[in-house]
Amino acid sequence: MAVWAIGDLQGCHDATRRLLDRIAFDPARDRLWFCGDLVNRGGESLATMRLVHSLRDCAVSVLGNHDLSLLAIAERREEDQRRVNAELQEVLFAPDRDVLLDWLRMQPLVHVDRELGWLMVHAGLAPKWTTTMAEEHAHEVEASLRGGQRRRLLKNMFGDRPPWSPGLAGPDRERAIINVCTRMRYCSPRGRIAFEEKGAPGTQQPGLYPWYSVPGRAERDLRIVSGHWSTLGLFIGHGVHAIDTGAVWGGRLTALQLDSDELRVVQVPGRDVPPSQARS
Repeated sequence: MAVWAIGDLQGCHDATRRLLDRIAFDPARDRLWFCGDLVNRGGESLATMRLVHSLRDCAVSVLGNHDLSLLAIAERREEDQRRVNAELQEVLFAPDRDVLLDWLRMQPLVHVDRELGWLMVHAGLAPKWTTTMAEEHAHEVEASLRGGQRRRLLKNMFGDRPPWSPGLAGPDRERAIINVCTRMRYCSPRGRIAFEEKGAPGTQQPGLYPWYSVPGRAERDLRIVSGHWSTLGLFIGHGVHAIDTGAVWGGRLTALQLDSDELRVVQVPGRDVPPSQARS
């Protein structure tokens, strides 16, 4: 048995297939952790969702910002759904859309396996969040998303404010939790997210830090695997393993074995894109 975490797929179905072949994935034996953002930009979002859904008995995927955006669009009027890009429309108007979206809505915001010793989140954690706090805050959002409050949550989740604070309540609290878990790259020591900063470390404005290296951050008892930050590339440090290596931008798709005593990383080429569209 092997447990593999895989970086952002973003609709790169062919690359996903290549990676599963490369790691000799066996659904009867192995387990997969997907770091979120299954859809958008890669051109094969419907096929990618169908593939991951078919593996649901041996896989878990945390929700990324693109996944949540798809769920929010699916709650709008049909005429509004037809205004989004063709790739997402293919999902929204597929005959099995309800099956796929209902499954996606049940995926966690944060996934924890204490026996294995890992926490998975799409983007990051607030500086003062312990792993237990992250799990508890994620459960708040998951309960709303899986229950009768999902339309309210999905309608009100967009926006950069307010920054996370323990005293928040209602939609503001849920929005702040979602922003931390699915959009964070850089933040201030007090945890205010710098949404506009998307480059590699060293390009950010003074006073901002990568979320995993903020001074005074909480001690965490689990290793963390995350995605979201393609310009960071493969990064291992501060107890964090960041594995979004830009497959959708012409980079590579990365798998990290979680149940090995040795660091084992496997990569395959990502989507073919023109040089003008590639990201470093």
